[in-house]
Amino acid sequence: MNFAKIPASDFDLAMTLHSGQVFHWQEAGGGFVGTIGELPAYVEQQREVLCAKVASASSRFLEKNAQDARATIAHYFALDHPLQAICNSFPKDPVMNGARDFCRGLRIIRQPKWECLATFICSSMKQVAHIRQISFALRKRFGEQRKMGKHLVYAFPSASRLARAFEKELRECKLGYRAKNLRATARLVSRGEANLEAWSALADAELRRQLCVLPGVGPKIANCVMLFAYERLRAFPIDVWIERVLRQQYFPRRKKMTAQRLREFSETYFGEHGGYAQQYLFHHARTVRRK
Repeated sequence: MNFAKIPASDFDLAMTLHSGQVFHWQEAGGGFVGTIGELPAYVEQQREVLCAKVASASSRFLEKNAQDARATIAHYFALDHPLQAICNSFPKDPVMNGARDFCRGLRIIRQPKWECLATFICSSMKQVAHIRQISFALRKRFGEQRKMGKHLVYAFPSASRLARAFEKELRECKLGYRAKNLRATARLVSRGEANLEAWSALADAELRRQLCVLPGVGPKIANCVMLFAYERLRAFPIDVWIERVLRQQYFPRRKKMTAQRLREFSETYFGEHGGYAQQYLFHHARTVRRK
């Protein structure tokens, strides 16, 4: 296994992986080990270069997408996003300015659609640490094991595999009531009734509507999937952290601000890259709160 070296200016690998988008990457050595689809990968950052290893250049993931390891990793971490221009498009207010400066280098990852959808169904009413535990439990029990150097990693289980699981087995992965929703959605996807790939052609409003029909998916999860799996960079998920930021920082004197009004505000105020703005506000708020 040789290192592939990938130019990565204006990118912060650690911040991106710790920002609550994905939940399975583990720190290892000077970098991180995880999977990109079915591809086991090790990635570390050396200033403005990513040094990456993959277990096999002939994995099914690479064959399917006809990409080499370098292109796959660059695509996954969205190194082609014009980050400076995106950040310049944010509203120029003190709250957004602070989040932008704090999160410089954070990018929106391009995630596999089923993996993203299933993970965020599992995320409902859960903190990031708990979501990581659930993700690992599902991968280890139902996913395919891969080897990355001396590390074992697990691909996220397919929809057909989770559709065959018993609800009791899923509950043993700490899903609680989410197990029923995950299994039901997995069945729809595995039968082709929910064609996640075909939905890429849908306009935002119709994509959101289709996602919200799925068991366990509401507006917040739908927006997460739109942002992280479908690259709809205008999508603005509102969870408890973002709702708190919006209410306290943008509407401190309006005690009866409705959730609908917050959604309408966020869709217009933060513009075409609202998803990036949301992720910066989210990571900044969580990090400052922890400190």
